[in-house]
Amino acid sequence: MFTVIGVMFGGIAIGFLLRRQRLSWIGKVITALIWALLFLLGVEVGGNRRIVEGLATLGGEACLIALACVLGSCALAWVLWHWLYKRKKGEV
Repeated sequence: MFTVIGVMFGGIAIGFLLRRQRLSWIGKVITALIWALLFLLGVEVGGNRRIVEGLATLGGEACLIALACVLGSCALAWVLWHWLYKRKKGEV
């Protein structure tokens, strides 16, 4: 944990020191590193028998959680919109 925090603060320090430099190439490097990390994550998941065997269950649970989040957000946005609309209508 301290290693991750240390690396993060090291990056912040280097970014602070290089803030006046034009680093137009850094976006491409970040994109390549993200692709590499995603590939390595896929290799790790594919090599884990328990995850591969439970993929259908995990996928179903993930879809259920995502659906619940979307429906909850829509419902609360609708309530907030009606509350603000009635409040604004009452002020006129």
